Amino acid sequence: MEQDQLFSSGDGKVSGDVASFATQFSSSINQPLAARMRPKELSHYLGQKKLIGPGSMLLQSLERGQIPSLVLWGPPGSGKTSLALLLAESAGYKCELLSAVMAGVKDIRRVVEAAKQRQGKTLIFIDEVHRFNKSQQDALLPHVESGLLTLIGATTENPAFELNNALLSRTQVLVLEPHGQESLIALVNHAIASDNELAGISLEAKLVEKVAQSANGDARRALNLLEWLAQDARAKNKQELLVEDFDDIASFQPTVFDKQGDNFYDQISALHKAVRGSSSDGALYWLARMLEGGCDPNYVARRLVRMASEDIGLADPRALQICLDSWDMYRRLGSPEGELGLAQAVVYLAVAPKSNAVYKAFNQARLLAREHGAEPVPEHMRNAPTQLAKSLGHGEDYRYAHNYEDGFVAGESYMPEEIANVDLYQPTPRGLEAKIQQRLKEWAQLNANSDFQRYS
Repeated sequence: MEQDQLFSSGDGKVSGDVASFATQFSSSINQPLAARMRPKELSHYLGQKKLIGPGSMLLQSLERGQIPSLVLWGPPGSGKTSLALLLAESAGYKCELLSAVMAGVKDIRRVVEAAKQRQGKTLIFIDEVHRFNKSQQDALLPHVESGLLTLIGATTENPAFELNNALLSRTQVLVLEPHGQESLIALVNHAIASDNELAGISLEAKLVEKVAQSANGDARRALNLLEWLAQDARAKNKQELLVEDFDDIASFQPTVFDKQGDNFYDQISALHKAVRGSSSDGALYWLARMLEGGCDPNYVARRLVRMASEDIGLADPRALQICLDSWDMYRRLGSPEGELGLAQAVVYLAVAPKSNAVYKAFNQARLLAREHGAEPVPEHMRNAPTQLAKSLGHGEDYRYAHNYEDGFVAGESYMPEEIANVDLYQPTPRGLEAKIQQRLKEWAQLNANSDFQRYS
């Protein structure tokens, strides 16, 4: 069973080897449980088996006494800082720690000078490295490239978007995954069994599972929840905690929804894909995940309107109106009552017949407009509001559709002659579009059989 403890090194700057860092850290007053549970040896770091399991690149590097420059990309509580510190200790590096939130080019220069003066290998660990601007990232480049510094950066944001290409080309990006339920259960049980501050307090199995579930893959959050439970137990002079006790700390739980980063876009992507895949359950789940995490319901409503047009379109035109109505309902009622309208719209989108025919046709039309943007409007389609326009032939030989049987002018064309034979809209055989498809076939046949042809 895997578990992994990662907790932020805090703000400020700390230099020296990992052992001295751990000693300094452990002597702090009022140290939180998350910090007390930080692993001290690589053998205690359980989890992320793909990265540090047998035969992994990192273990092979450690066997050679070297570690490459790395960017550790993963969600909060996944093990980034702990892994960096343990790698440095295992490979015998001197470790300089910076927080990109507080540090700047001056701090990088200080680390560079210290590395030049000392004997041995130097690792610079930068937490929240995506917060470094271009000049700060550039300041690292020559020293990483020369080998004076080995860089390990930790980030919760996609490095491809946040780090410049020059720095990325000198590092390897490793992806850390959030913890699974079993991993967090093991972590909580380990903390209960080994931490002195928790001595005398026990949790029923269902409560441990509740803590792990509420942590949403974040080891730090799981231990914070456990610590809050313990504090609540002491205040009530209780030793055994049941699942019902979780409600007393529920209001103190921080939101885990990332309103700007990758997690945000991953979840809205999941909602969109569930709708497109006709999974009403999946769509409802991701809607609930986003709303429970604090996402603005108006943002969700806007995206639903987009889905109604992109993925359903004319296969069921009612979908668009239902989404607009659900948005109006939310604006009138607010949360939580108005959110039910969004749920209704999500289910309707999921079960509606699907078609992206309009979406594809519009994209092709835009491309066609770019490629043939200089084509003149055919004379029979031009506006003729004045006698001069009429004398120039504007609107001449225009055939008024309402004057023809079934309101259709067989053989007519409404495109420039150069691109008259282009077919953009290709309806699907699903929903209302099946009828539209049949109608288009009938019109095409009438055009083919007509004695009149606009462009012969």
